[in-house]
Amino acid sequence: MGAELEARDLDKQQLTAAELEELIDNRDYKEFLNTRNELYRVRKMKEHPPSRAEAIKLMAKEPNLIRRPVVIRGSQMVLGFDEAAYRKLLK
Repeated sequence: MGAELEARDLDKQQLTAAELEELIDNRDYKEFLNTRNELYRVRKMKEHPPSRAEAIKLMAKEPNLIRRPVVIRGSQMVLGFDEAAYRKLLK
């Protein structure tokens, strides 16, 4: 789409709990959980979501639990692959 992005490989450079706190800010932390992740399914997080603190701790430890990609432009954010949302973000 012609946008220049700053990329971060979360497998090699994990987000810390403090970075996740800042990233999530006042958003619903559950939106950041990757529902396709095995840990999400095994722990039945849909039915029994972890607390915000526990979710952040788990995402910091297990980066695949974070829904990706995370695309940020200013105060706007898109979680997961959503081409229409990316186009809107670029306007």
